[in-house]
Amino acid sequence: MNPAESPLVRAARGLPVPHAPVWFMRQAGRSLPEYRAVREGIPMLDSCRRPDLVAEITMQPVRRHGVDAAIFFSDIVVPVAAVGLEIDIVPGVGPVVAEPVRTHADLDRLPELTPDAIPDISESVRLLVAELGETPLIGFAGAPFTLASYLVEGGPSRNHVKTKALMHGDPDLWNALCARLAQISTAFLAVQVEAGASVVQLFDSWAGALSRADYERYVQPHSAQVLAAMGEFGVPRIHFGVGTGELLASMGAAGADVVGVDYRVALPDAIERLGDRYAVQGNIDPALLFAPWAALERETRRILDEGRSAKGHIVNLGHGVLPETDPDVLTRLVGLVHEVSAR
Repeated sequence: MNPAESPLVRAARGLPVPHAPVWFMRQAGRSLPEYRAVREGIPMLDSCRRPDLVAEITMQPVRRHGVDAAIFFSDIVVPVAAVGLEIDIVPGVGPVVAEPVRTHADLDRLPELTPDAIPDISESVRLLVAELGETPLIGFAGAPFTLASYLVEGGPSRNHVKTKALMHGDPDLWNALCARLAQISTAFLAVQVEAGASVVQLFDSWAGALSRADYERYVQPHSAQVLAAMGEFGVPRIHFGVGTGELLASMGAAGADVVGVDYRVALPDAIERLGDRYAVQGNIDPALLFAPWAALERETRRILDEGRSAKGHIVNLGHGVLPETDPDVLTRLVGLVHEVSAR
């Protein structure tokens, strides 16, 4: 079977599937002992630029859990580091930018991304596609707003004060920065798709910090630029954010085929807001993986039932796998989804 005919790609296109496809954000990561073993002593950014290691880490949850897709192992700041921005991923903190981007002159430190800057990404994808066979690979990139927030704040932020101040105080600079980041994200995804990725997911992790008006004015056009470029490749496009219940329709309108729904929004509410134009992805609460199995099974069955009214439904968590999660629960959950949803 071609990955283009896999349950996940078919669900993303709103086509009939033999069972609901399931994968987990952050399925490749700290919840797996084999991940911790291969990553030991290797900085995160280095791990993301070594094809052998990227391929191994990406494959680990596919082998262990039997999920319906692999998600390319990377980090949203990999492409901005690749163009020369001094950035580090600090354990327990996240991405930290040595010199934040806050002036027009700072844009000179952020050139466009070209494929020759990331040959390792192409090689990683080629290795993965060869091993995955019929299982699709999901390409990965951060959306312009979330990348901009990291770059402007200098690291993770709770309130995004400097980001919002720049957005409203100097919209010309803001739009120039986001346009550059849109080019970088587009180029990063294009390399993955050209090497064989079957789907792409654009992560706008911090978009939920915005009002709908601000999102549509300052953010949506730049995400739309990325998603439109991916549309030209003909691959399904998943758009996901955290705390974005009020933005779901706007995120779909940016050019998505599938809209990710986090655990804060009931799936029927999300489907009603989105209409029948988009498939949905989600939205089991990651914390439920720590509950007794009976409780997790009950909620999973409910979400599967609710998802049947959508144009298409890709089962996932409403956010990423937490590091303390028992991987055996994830494996069991995949089996449950496949069994209960079998057509």
